[in-house]
Amino acid sequence: MVSSSAPRSKHLAICFASTIFTSAFLLFQVQPLISKYILPWFGGSPTVWSTCMLFFQVVLFGGYVYAHLLTTYLNPRWQAALHCALVVTAAAMLPITPDASWKPDGAADPTWRIVSLLTCCVGLPYFILSSTGPLLQRWFSVQLPGASPYRLYALSNIGSLLALISYPFAFEPVLSSPAQADLWSWGFRTFAVLCGCCAIGLLKQPALADTITSTASEATTEEAPTWADRAMWVGLALVASLMLLATTNQVCLDVATVPFLWILPLTIYLLSFILCFDADRWYSRKWYVVLLALSLLGVIRTLLTGAAVSIVLQVMTYLSALYFCCMVCHGELAKQRPSPRYLTSFYLLISLGGAGGGLFVGVLAPAVFPAYWELHIGIVACLIATLAVFFRDKASVLYHGQSRPAWVGLLVWSGLLVHALQTHAREAVSSALAVTRNFYGVLRIVDEQPAGTAPAHRGMYHGSILHGVQFLEPEHKRNPTTYYGEQSGAGLALRFHRTNSPRHIGVVGLGVGTLATYGQKADRLRFYEINPDVITLAQQYFTYLSDSPAKSTMVLGDARLSLEQEPNNQFDVLVLDAFSGDAIPTHLLTHEAGQLYTRHLKPDGILCIHISNLHFDLRPVVLGLARDLGMQATCVEAPADESRGQLMCHWMLLTREALPPELLNDAHEVEGLPSKSIQWTDEWSNLLSVLR
Repeated sequence: MVSSSAPRSKHLAICFASTIFTSAFLLFQVQPLISKYILPWFGGSPTVWSTCMLFFQVVLFGGYVYAHLLTTYLNPRWQAALHCALVVTAAAMLPITPDASWKPDGAADPTWRIVSLLTCCVGLPYFILSSTGPLLQRWFSVQLPGASPYRLYALSNIGSLLALISYPFAFEPVLSSPAQADLWSWGFRTFAVLCGCCAIGLLKQPALADTITSTASEATTEEAPTWADRAMWVGLALVASLMLLATTNQVCLDVATVPFLWILPLTIYLLSFILCFDADRWYSRKWYVVLLALSLLGVIRTLLTGAAVSIVLQVMTYLSALYFCCMVCHGELAKQRPSPRYLTSFYLLISLGGAGGGLFVGVLAPAVFPAYWELHIGIVACLIATLAVFFRDKASVLYHGQSRPAWVGLLVWSGLLVHALQTHAREAVSSALAVTRNFYGVLRIVDEQPAGTAPAHRGMYHGSILHGVQFLEPEHKRNPTTYYGEQSGAGLALRFHRTNSPRHIGVVGLGVGTLATYGQKADRLRFYEINPDVITLAQQYFTYLSDSPAKSTMVLGDARLSLEQEPNNQFDVLVLDAFSGDAIPTHLLTHEAGQLYTRHLKPDGILCIHISNLHFDLRPVVLGLARDLGMQATCVEAPADESRGQLMCHWMLLTREALPPELLNDAHEVEGLPSKSIQWTDEWSNLLSVLR
């Protein structure tokens, strides 16, 4: 890495390498750490991660702007003095643990609240870490002229990659969230000391103040990048960032919103940076463009096929396309990297492209598109970027439109891909009665006529997850369907528990309001729903709520936050129906949440927890919750019945006393309890431990 063999040069190189590695590790460790910390506060939506990524990318761009301006307009001594002052200030603001006062009020769009929270809690430390890579690489060039700083860029990406890989396997399973935040804060203090050591050389040697001037005079013979070059840097970085976030959204929607699945796409993104900027041998345009083309075909086929493709194959297809796209984008960036003279502006424009991708996915797309079309647009952008690379490369046979037959073939093939994407996007919207999109995702209302014995029905979908179904024939409209049939856990509790007196029933998760069909004339039902669009669509397109003789009340916002603010509700039955989807709100199954539920339950009340889930076995967690609360747990399974629109479902009923015999006698199957139990708390929960 360093041409000089002098001990000082070696020690200096080690100091710079250690500082850049540490800063990169902390930079990417804090992203899943703080995102997981606040995820339960905002409903467990995948958009929480997208919003956090938007914040991190914008601040990263700000850090690169700062590094560029600092190295352009200040001499090295003043650079070191100012940066060290900011590092000390950031260290004084630790720890980064967010205060509970940042929890949302339930009514407003959480996007800007998340941004404000992150700004106050991690803004300055993250800004300092963001600027470290380009700034210290420039200092490295000043103190060790002739040594290439680009290997340090690869080293920083290795630190980032190790931070991401280690988080779900080494930190999250072992340490509580506050302990992780404290450990990170001590890591930042270590970084502050190392950064000071790197700055000492600039502060102690005034002669270095003229180094930049001399370097600039030497650079007059070097060819400066053109505006077209700079635009290409921004464009390639933007496409890679857009594909990263679009793929993350797609994977989280179809599998789960967990740090592990946030980290996989980001790991691929960083790995491509490491390979491409470490050495030219890792990237071959010919092979990677071919593999990219094949992988994009696979993505389009997966989108058109839909749920028939297995989850594992879907994830592999999406992540493979992301890898080849990032290798092409970052490989071309590495080929076009300028001399160290333009190093900070190069990184600045790369970060600008990254921030542009984040702004598109996090802000523009939700405001403009009715459905998740970011992946579609990312694929189109990837095609355009690849064609632009061929068009601008003088060594390519496609340079400036040469080889017209080849261009015609490429454009026809690209047009077919775009047509397939348009078809998929159009079908997702045109087949629906209504489509809405907000912070919590995309909801669709669809009328369907099944091929089997089931009558025509209307369903609500959140992504690929079915939220509820109602038959369209008037005589069947009040029939409970999907997971809420008469033999389901909730159906049994609401059919047999305290039916001879007015009841107060709480339901966490509205869906289409199916459980309202069990309400009696004097009953009161209180529904807790975090997504305002769910309430609107359930009332507009379904009649369960209006047909029920019971009085229904809607509470908008996170159920746990709402229950914390309410007096004792004395529920006869409290139904938790927020776990059948893929974004598991872990904060609803912790010790602290359980204490809250028991406060709102009558002594003989029933806590019904719906645990039907394709990807997670929540029985050990619910059993751990029951034992922690001193309650008995009963597992109830109900079979699928196509003619009645009912799906196989699993419920767990928690009670202080044994359940009444008539309730269990009518159950289809009472399952045995799992052999182990897991207790979650607000400070520790790990979805990987219950992954099927």
